[in-house]
Amino acid sequence: MKNMQINHTQKGFTLIELMIVVAIIGILAAIAIPQYQDYTARSQVSRVVGEVSAVRTAVEELVNRGGVTLSTTASDAGYIGYNAAASDLVSAFGITGTPPNVVLTATMGDAGAAVSSAEVIWERDNNGAWSCRIEGVTDGQGGWKNSYAPNGCQPSN
Repeated sequence: MKNMQINHTQKGFTLIELMIVVAIIGILAAIAIPQYQDYTARSQVSRVVGEVSAVRTAVEELVNRGGVTLSTTASDAGYIGYNAAASDLVSAFGITGTPPNVVLTATMGDAGAAVSSAEVIWERDNNGAWSCRIEGVTDGQGGWKNSYAPNGCQPSN
């Protein structure tokens, strides 16, 4: 009989190879997770600014119609058509002031920890110009970063 030679080929990975892969995944995760959290916080703030901006349009129309008293109650004459309870990011919404001076305030609620205490404020002056600011946050405290605020709506700290 002839000598039979059996080839043993390596199957699978060695322990060192697996450890290198795990280390690379750990490094990538250490970079990606904070970036994802920043992206999420920025998008949550931008979404609330956008929601309140839509309300601003309704308020502007009602003010230009004759300056009625504005309300968030559907049965009132000056109802603006916004229900804060419908938003998962706004815990409270309010309208203050008497037209033409109106202030819209949205307090962020069920959002990321870094932005949950932020208040998005749109303010209308006598001339009909609107300005936006964010209050209740300080750069570097509680996880808030001023970079979370969208352009045109900066923190007032």
